[in-house]
Amino acid sequence: MPDEPSTELPGRLWTVEEANAKLPALKELLPQMGGWVHRLRAIHEELKRLGAFWGKEIHAADHPDRELTHRLEGEFKTLTQRLEAEVARLHRDGIELKGLDDGLVDFFARVNGELVYLCWRQDESEVAFYHTLTSGFQGRRPLNDSRPRALPRPRSGPASP
Repeated sequence: MPDEPSTELPGRLWTVEEANAKLPALKELLPQMGGWVHRLRAIHEELKRLGAFWGKEIHAADHPDRELTHRLEGEFKTLTQRLEAEVARLHRDGIELKGLDDGLVDFFARVNGELVYLCWRQDESEVAFYHTLTSGFQGRRPLNDSRPRALPRPRSGPASP
């Protein structure tokens, strides 16, 4: 999933404490969702293999692999709907799933009055980073470095006597 800002306003804004309290549930949910994606990939490959081997005749009423094909298509649809529903639920809660492979999750929050993402990866023990909505993972900064940044002073002309 691309690391792009959402076009919708978040369902809620999170504090660091609230985001950290949500981590146990996410640590359970993310591997489950990853399992669904893994199964979806396997089903896709099997349907592709069956289609390449049998062609359109696989859907014939008397075809021996027709039932298998219909079962796989149904499972694919169910898993896709389940995955989409979980992603939508997270989004409504102000949580953006950025990547299942590395368990990358962003929570909408405010830091110094600015709408940002609190950024967490599944291998991290707590939410300790944030980034702007447009900077992405590469722009992560530690939360303990969330104080307003001083603007560079404009250069003045030649020194006055």
